[in-house]
Amino acid sequence: MSSDPSSPLRYVAIGDSLSEGVGDERWPDGSPRGWTDRLAALLAGHYGQSQPIHYANLAVRGYKAAQIADTQHQAAIAMQPDFVTLTAGMNDILRPRVDFDALRAILVGLVEPFTSAGAQVVVVPIPNIAGVSPAGRLINNRRLRLNAIYQHLVDDYGVMPLTKTTNSVFEDPRAWDEDRLHLATLGHERLACAAAASLGLPIEVDFLGAPQGEAPLRTVRTEATWCWRHVTPWIYRRLRGKSSGDGRVAKRPLLEPVVTGGR
Repeated sequence: MSSDPSSPLRYVAIGDSLSEGVGDERWPDGSPRGWTDRLAALLAGHYGQSQPIHYANLAVRGYKAAQIADTQHQAAIAMQPDFVTLTAGMNDILRPRVDFDALRAILVGLVEPFTSAGAQVVVVPIPNIAGVSPAGRLINNRRLRLNAIYQHLVDDYGVMPLTKTTNSVFEDPRAWDEDRLHLATLGHERLACAAAASLGLPIEVDFLGAPQGEAPLRTVRTEATWCWRHVTPWIYRRLRGKSSGDGRVAKRPLLEPVVTGGR
């Protein structure tokens, strides 16, 4: 990390829809805000008095780990970041077949150049979403295997310690968007705080605690509506070999200064 106060600190987010910010409120230009934008603002608030923060977000929804490696990695390395956040692997484990050895090799290849260069790298473990979506039970074994790879990155490749998600807000349905696949604004806010705490920023709020009150009840009508609006289109895209990321580009492809309170 640069100690020259005249040199900005550089934060680069790479990954999939989680890093793009899908599910969060939108900026005036229509792009989703997301936890990475929120983390950039927290970094700017913390370091802004001494060093400015420049931030790029290369993430694109729907991308699998290999696509992230092919389309985002070299651009991110060229930016010589001080901070990197990575979300990758969830789209892989949602597919019918997963080669976990190949996935491990890709994830190691993604983080190793950054940690070797001295960057602080945060990866996001997958919470148990069995209480959020029926799909959570179906992918739980795969989720555990993916999280084990993440832990390997922590233990052997210098990635920052993982946020603990068990019995946290990230297992509460209210932290998730109506599609039950992406975080809602509450989840993005809390994840930004968790990542900031991992990077050593002082975060005073209880970012892992569930909100007060009971989660809304789910009925036959709510489940049928969810299936019609979200599950059916997702299955239809898979059958057609389409991805939600087709034709999309990164929302913030260049390192640009972060304005406290804005973008």
